Formats: sequence, structure tokens, C-alpha cells
Amino acid sequence: MNLPPRRHRLAAAASLVLLACAVHAQTNDPAAPDSPAPIIERSAPRKPAARPQQTVVAKAAAAAEPAAQPSALTADLFYEILMGELTTRSGDPGSGYALVLDAARRLRDGKLFQRAVEIALQSRSGDAALAAARAWQETLPTSRDARRIELQILIALNRISETTELLRAEVAATSQVERPLLMAVITRNYSRAPDKKLAASVVEQALSDELKNPTTGALAWTTVGRLRLNAGDASGALEAARRGQELDPSSDAPAALALEMIDPGQPLAEPIVTRYLNNNPKAAPDLRVAYARVLVENRRFPDATAQLQALTAARPELAEPWLLLGSLQMQAKQDAAAEASLKRFIELSGSQSKDAGEAGDRRRSVSQAYFALSQLAERRKDYAAAERWLSRVTGTEEIVAAQTRRAALLAQQGKLPQARELIRSLPERTADDKKQKFLAEVQLLRDAKQYQAAYDMLAQASAASPDDADLVYDQAMVAERLNRLDDMERLLRRLIELKPDNQNAYNALGYSLADRKIRLDEARTLIQKAVQLAPDDPFIADSLGWVEFRLGNTTEAIRILEAAYKTRPDPEIGAHFGEVLWSTGQKDRAVTIWKESLLSDSENETLQETLKRLRVKP
Repeated sequence: MNLPPRRHRLAAAASLVLLACAVHAQTNDPAAPDSPAPIIERSAPRKPAARPQQTVVAKAAAAAEPAAQPSALTADLFYEILMGELTTRSGDPGSGYALVLDAARRLRDGKLFQRAVEIALQSRSGDAALAAARAWQETLPTSRDARRIELQILIALNRISETTELLRAEVAATSQVERPLLMAVITRNYSRAPDKKLAASVVEQALSDELKNPTTGALAWTTVGRLRLNAGDASGALEAARRGQELDPSSDAPAALALEMIDPGQPLAEPIVTRYLNNNPKAAPDLRVAYARVLVENRRFPDATAQLQALTAARPELAEPWLLLGSLQMQAKQDAAAEASLKRFIELSGSQSKDAGEAGDRRRSVSQAYFALSQLAERRKDYAAAERWLSRVTGTEEIVAAQTRRAALLAQQGKLPQARELIRSLPERTADDKKQKFLAEVQLLRDAKQYQAAYDMLAQASAASPDDADLVYDQAMVAERLNRLDDMERLLRRLIELKPDNQNAYNALGYSLADRKIRLDEARTLIQKAVQLAPDDPFIADSLGWVEFRLGNTTEAIRILEAAYKTRPDPEIGAHFGEVLWSTGQKDRAVTIWKESLLSDSENETLQETLKRLRVKP
């Protein structure tokens, strides 16, 4: 039967109400705050309906259920709820809210109070939502749902100061097992408050008892600390982490907070992390790995290696630390140790089951290990082994990278035409794929020292895309290799026009002038501009130190180059640093720097040219 539109809407709304009320079944205590509401009482008797045959499970469940209790839901209340839903849906949420809230009070029903809150929020009436939540609290004082919703609404309304007692009651009602989750929720919710300093202060007041308790203090102080950090109070956050650790040195929470604040400007943060790691034999592995990553980001490679070695010794069954350790050992030219670590990672990765959501990340990590092992084989000129490792790489993106490495291997074996053909055979799904293929082929030519062919390719591409900054920069660098210095300068100035914030253009042009000992004041100005754009780049600092040396400012040059070399012990920086030391008579120290640089890369052209020019054999 087709119902008229109005009756159809009425029937639909009635169905919704009946479905909602169906969950209010079978309770012995209608007033219990967290129990379902009573069964609906029909206003008139109904005829027995034919029932489908019951299953054995259904029969057993029915036999075990207590007898249904009389319901407080009268026909009038049912009609009130129905009209509340209808008026809300018809565009009058204010009237609908009032009807549903009245029914909730009379029935003492948490679901209906929640529905009243939802109606108010949907109509963007925060005050009405708060009134409904408070009515819910007054009617059912022990309802945790009511308290939680009132808390959320007050935070959203930025009435943070009114939440102290509510939050204190919620914490007191939460078991110790659930406290960590609750603290995470508190941090998340109060972090959204517009007045973040007030939010941190209120949470601290609400957690006053927890902050004094050795059992809960570390987690509570960490929660306060995170909110202080969110409010921009880094020193206060650090103090919270310190106090939390004092209460419970075995807790990883304060250390995790301090780890986020490790920075040259916060020297007291790192000791909190190291104190936890050094004094807890069962320190959380994830935190030690995270600390090692922070050390790598700060270029403290030996310290990071020490942390990972400690972790792999204590927990050799964990896979991830072996990959990180192998990467650091490889960077330090500890090839045998790196190979062993990477193979151990691959072995563990194959034996540890992972769910589907982690499969992609694990595959990419294993591919990273294959690439590293291939590079190690390439270092010892074992091209067959390098190819075998590459053949194990899977995944669309990884396979493209593997093909590029295969091309580089062919070029190193004197098979440049085959290498170029391999690059050209790679698929082109996007315009970026096409560009990356082109640049990879140019790199093959540069590695093979076929600079003219590389320059011609780049010139042709630049003519077709004159505003492509990448092409302009690469062409300038190849022009420098061809000693076409006027072309290089012209191209770099063109790049500065295209990208005024490109630090590499300023640095390359300034370094070129300094290295040729011409227009040194201009060279320093260009490099200083690059420093402004990238103040933490050690290679740009190297250029600045070099131009200061050319200008005769030897003391300043040593200061700059020493800091750059400490940050990044690269052979090119080492070549410059050593030469400046040599020029001041510090020959033993210069030789030490050069020896370190040779161990890192004995074929570095700048280093080799420096040693040859100064007639030094370290």
C-alpha cells in the first residue's frame, strides 16, 4: 500500500521511535543510571502474532531471561517522544528538544537525555545541550555518560573553569587499569580548548590528588605537562616531566614527554630520557628507538648507534632496531657489521606476523634493507650480489627504484648504453614519472663523466620548459663541470629570479666565486643569504667558512668549519677544514681530519684535489 507523503513520514518516524525504544528492554531497576530502560507498555492489547519457529539458541535465551517488568512509558509519553522527533525533523528543533527532554526527565532515561543533547548540538545550541546534560546529571547522579558529555560541552563552550569538580569525579570513578586511556582522553579534549593555559591549570587542580600519589603521579604529571606544552609553556612542561619521574622513575610517560622537547634550547630534557633508559632494564623499546631517531635527526650518529646496540643486545628478537642500526653502521663505513644487522632485520621481518594494516610498511622496510645490502655489495664491486639483492625488491614504487639502481650498476660496469635503455624502458604513469626518468638518465651521464652529453640533454629540456627550476639548477652544475663558468653564473642568476628563496642557488654561486678567489665580498653576501634561508645546513656553513678563509679571516673560518664538520663530517667539509688548519700550522690536526675524511670517501674529488695540491699523503 502506498502511503500519502505525510502519513509516510509519520510512519517512518514512528518506526524510528519504536526501534529506539526496543533497546529499553528488560530491567529490574528502571532508575539505574547505566541500565537499559524498561519495556514499552502498549496502550491497548494486541492480537497475538504468528511467530517464526524459534531456534534452540533463542529458546534457551528466552528461558534464561527474567520476566518483563511493567514500563513507565505510557501512551502519552510515547506520543510526546514521537512528536519530539517529528518536530525536530520538520525544522523546529527547539520544540522537539523540549518534548524529548521532558520525556527523558519523566522516564529517567539516559538514552532520551542523550537524544536531547544531540538535538541541541545539531541546532548549534550549546547552552541547550549543556542544560540537557545537567538535567541528565540531576536525574541520574551516578551516570558517567552524563558527566562525560557535560565535560565535553563545557570544554567546547570554553567554560573550562566549571569542569574542575566534574573532571575530579570522573578520575575518581575510573579504575587504575583504565587511567592511562582516561589521561589520553583528557589531554586530547583539553588541548582543543581555546584558552590553553587555563585548561592546563584546571586539569592540574582536578588531578591534585593524583599528582601526589606515587602510583598515579607520573601519568598525571605527564598529562599536565602535555597541556602546558600545548599552551606554549615548555619550561613548565619540562618541570612536570621531572616531577613525574621523581614520583615513579620506572614510568615511561615522563620520559616520552621529555623526548618531545629535546632541543639545544632545552638542555634539561635529555637527562630525563637517559635517566629512564639507563636505570630501567625493561625500558620501553619503542621509546629507545624514538630516542635513537631523535639523535639521528640531530646528527649524533655515534650516540644513536650506542642506543640501538644496547637495544639489540637486550631485545635481539625485535626487528626494527636492526634496520636502523644497520643503516647507521653502513653510513659509518662499518660494512661487515651493517650487512649482519640488515640480514638479521630481514630474517626477523619474515618470522614476525603482522596484520594487514602493517604489511605495506613492513614490505617497504624490507625493500629498504635490500637496497642497503645491494649498495654494500656495490661498494666492494660485487655487482652480481648487488643485482641479487635488487631482484628481491617487490612493490610498484620500489621496483621502479630498483630498476634505476640496476641502471647505475650497468653504468659502473661500462655498460652505459644498456643503462640508459633500461631507464628509458621504465613506465610513465604521470608527468612526474617522465621527469624523474629524464633526471635519472642525466645522472647516469654525470656519474660516467660524460658532462657534455648531460649538458646537451638539460639544455634541450630547459628550452622546452624554461621555468623549470630543477632543470636550470642541474644545467648550471654540469656547466661548472665543463668549466663553462659564465654559463653557470647566468643559469644560477636565472634560478634566483625564478626562485628567490632557493638557498642552493645563492650557495652555489657564492661558493663558485669564493673558490675562484674573485668578487669575494659579493660571494660572502650571496652565501650569507643562503645561510638566512637554511641556517642549519652544514654544507652552506662550509661555503661561508671557505669564503671567510679566502678573505683572510682565518679564525672565523676555523670556527665555522669546525662546527659544520662536527655537525656533518662530510669529506668535502673535511677537505676545507683541514686546509684552513694546515694554513695556520696545525698540520697534525689537519692530517687527522683528512684521514677521517678518506675513511668516509677516499674518492671524493675535492678531498683528492686538496691533498694533491698541498702534496700531502695522510
